[in-house]
Amino acid sequence: MKKTTKNAEGSAGKRSSLFRNGGSSGDAGSAGKSGEGQSTRRVSGFTGLSALFRKEMADQLRSRRFLILLILIGATSFASFYGAISELSESTSDYLFLELYTSSGSSIPSFMSFIALLGPIVGLALGFDAINSERQSNTLNRLVAQPIYRDSIIIGKFLAGTTVIAIVIFTIGIAAGAVGVLVTGLTPTGEEALRIFVFLIFTVVYIAFWLALAILFSTVCRHSATSALITIALWIFFSIFMSLLAQIIAGAVYPINTYYGQMFNQVKYYTLKLNLNRISPYYLYSEAVSTILNPSVRAVNVVTTSQLVGAISSYLSLGQSLLLVWPHLVGMIAEMIVAFGCSYIGFMRQEIRAN
Repeated sequence: MKKTTKNAEGSAGKRSSLFRNGGSSGDAGSAGKSGEGQSTRRVSGFTGLSALFRKEMADQLRSRRFLILLILIGATSFASFYGAISELSESTSDYLFLELYTSSGSSIPSFMSFIALLGPIVGLALGFDAINSERQSNTLNRLVAQPIYRDSIIIGKFLAGTTVIAIVIFTIGIAAGAVGVLVTGLTPTGEEALRIFVFLIFTVVYIAFWLALAILFSTVCRHSATSALITIALWIFFSIFMSLLAQIIAGAVYPINTYYGQMFNQVKYYTLKLNLNRISPYYLYSEAVSTILNPSVRAVNVVTTSQLVGAISSYLSLGQSLLLVWPHLVGMIAEMIVAFGCSYIGFMRQEIRAN
């Protein structure tokens, strides 16, 4: 009986040890599999984003839309350079090469003004049908069904559009500068080249905001025509009517149509008007790049007569100009992030089904 009891206890102990070993090996196996699955998902997510990025880049660069935009921006840019070259002989600035980007001809705006007004068309054209065109052609549900992260779709579209914008802007900016060198014989100094490079970076950020805004309305609206009309209306409002609205609001809050108002409200009126105008990305960009390309600009805020007393007229270095306009760059980046963040949240919360 004692032997039988010992044998039963021994076999029970072996079974329990086998169960413990099996459980631990099973847990380890499952943990290994889950780790492999997580690493596979991470790799597939990155691979999916890069694949969508390459696809969107190829579609944009091979499309007729890209060719039309490149011809439009290029033609207007070279027309502005022709006007600037005709007026270059009358300039007394020490930065003559920068005058090619800031000077305007008899009836032709400057290159900087053309980019500020027509640059948003590039972003709007690249993003107004980014999402709803996929939905209308029943390809969005197929993309979502692929083994990729859902946010890779909208992130890939935005990154590809921003890359195309950078290619267009840097190509036209450098080509226009090369034409200026060949025609006028002027060679840019190191500081002038850096100022042009910073100007092109500001331009890419500025147009990327309009791309993010166009993607937002492409996500919200079901039809491409609707999103295109809304984005064009916003572009016209911020470019033309925002300054009129700021003037009306500032005049209502701080009236200056009387002698008393001119004495006590003039500085407040111009300060409020300036701050309201800076809500517009068009005004924010124009003020920033005019400071970068014109070293003689020494202030971007309201300057009183007492502040001008004793001031020495001289040019600012590139570092000092950047100290004046870095809040403008931060503001444009913040507006771009907010616009893209809203489109990202809206896209991730949408229900995508086959029609």
